[in-house]
Amino acid sequence: MGALEVGLPERVPAAGLPSRVEIWEVGPRDGLQNEDTVVPVEVKLEFLDRLAGAGLTTLEATSFVHPKWVPQLADAEQLLAGLDRHEGVRYPVLVPNERGLNRALDAGVNHIAVFASATETFAKRNLNTTLDEQFAMFEPVVTRARAEGLEVRGYLSMCFGDPWEGVVPAAQVVRVGKWLLDTGCSQLSLGDTIGVATTGQVTNLIGSFVAAGVGTESLAVHFHDTYGQALANTEAALRSGVSTVDSSAGGLGGCPYAESATGNLATEDLVWLLEGLGIEHGVDLAKLVETSVWMAGRLGRPSPSRVVNALAG
Repeated sequence: MGALEVGLPERVPAAGLPSRVEIWEVGPRDGLQNEDTVVPVEVKLEFLDRLAGAGLTTLEATSFVHPKWVPQLADAEQLLAGLDRHEGVRYPVLVPNERGLNRALDAGVNHIAVFASATETFAKRNLNTTLDEQFAMFEPVVTRARAEGLEVRGYLSMCFGDPWEGVVPAAQVVRVGKWLLDTGCSQLSLGDTIGVATTGQVTNLIGSFVAAGVGTESLAVHFHDTYGQALANTEAALRSGVSTVDSSAGGLGGCPYAESATGNLATEDLVWLLEGLGIEHGVDLAKLVETSVWMAGRLGRPSPSRVVNALAG
């Protein structure tokens, strides 16, 4: 496929929004982790190379979760060994525990993420622990990683709703989130794991963190589009002062531990929104669309991204 002729929306800046947004691209990890068919490592490496070539500067590359739980990412060491690292691009990886941290350190990783739960039931189902016992599991991982000079991000799942517990109280989310930040995470990503959040919830939760003394520069948002609210929720987060947004090229991904979760916010859809609001993002939309069309071909199905389909159709 040749270069796409991609038009862009009119830039109409609005007051009260960040001047620039960091896009945290999760497609190579979160986007691919629950694919039924194992994607060859060569395809994953080209995917990462194409994403970097499109201007994305944070690419979550893989995970050191046990292969039994996420077979798709069993090739983590092989992928990192074959990675053609672009200058100025970060390649964080997800680690679940100290064993995963050991593997990450052996692979020469310098940026990791841990994955905690905001609810009791999801902690039991996903982490095989309780809401409070997870602290004892993550504390040595975060502390040791920081001592080794690594950056650590904290993911917090089920921040807005849980399929077993319903609406999650903001105070509960803030308690777990503050613990992660106080323990050493430099950033906290607030996950709408099953895609049920609304703009009011987003504004309220971010405001609750700010009231608890957490600055918005320490927060990121991670929305799923189950009810078609991901872009609206993103704008609500931006208006609340958040300037890091997680997204997945082509809208890939869901959550292997939450069956009702549909795809992540598509990076192309996010870029279209940011472009229209006059917010800098650094991404070449044409190259990104080409990348998602290419990956959709490798997966054997069309991209769910509205922008990909509009521009490549």
